[in-house]
Amino acid sequence: MTPATPSSPSRLASEAADESRVLPIIEERATIRREVVETGRVVVTKRVHEADEQIVVPVQHDEVHYERVPLNQTLPAGAVAPGPRQEGDTLIIPVLREVAVVEKRLLLVEELRITKRQVTTEHTEPLHLRREEVLVERLPPREPSAAS
Repeated sequence: MTPATPSSPSRLASEAADESRVLPIIEERATIRREVVETGRVVVTKRVHEADEQIVVPVQHDEVHYERVPLNQTLPAGAVAPGPRQEGDTLIIPVLREVAVVEKRLLLVEELRITKRQVTTEHTEPLHLRREEVLVERLPPREPSAAS
C-alpha cells in the first residue's frame, strides 16, 4: 500500500481481513504409556534327594545288682533294729527276724546289698533323610511373534 494512491473501500476491507487473520499456535504434549517388555526368563527346578543313613546313638540305662550276705547275728537285748544305710553306691537293707529265746531278741539274719550303676551302650538307628536342591536357569527373552 502506498500513501499516494487513494484506497477503495473493498480494498480496505480486504486488508483489514488480512490483518485479523488467526494464526494457529502449535503446542506439543507428551503422552506416557507403559507396556510390559520381556527382558528375560527363568526356569526354576526343585529336586529332592533321598538318602538312607545309619546314626549311632549312645543309650544309657541303669542296672541293679543285688547280693545277699548271710550274717546270723543276734543283737543285744533292747537293741534298736538297724535301718537301711548307704555305703558309696550300695544301699544296705538289714533283714530281721524275731526269735523266741528265754527272752525275746532280734536276730540279724542277712543284709541285702543293692548296687546301682549306669551303663552306656550304643544303638544304631536307621534314618531316611531328604535334601532339597533348587536350580535356577536364566533364559533369553522370547522373540516377539508376528501375531503380537
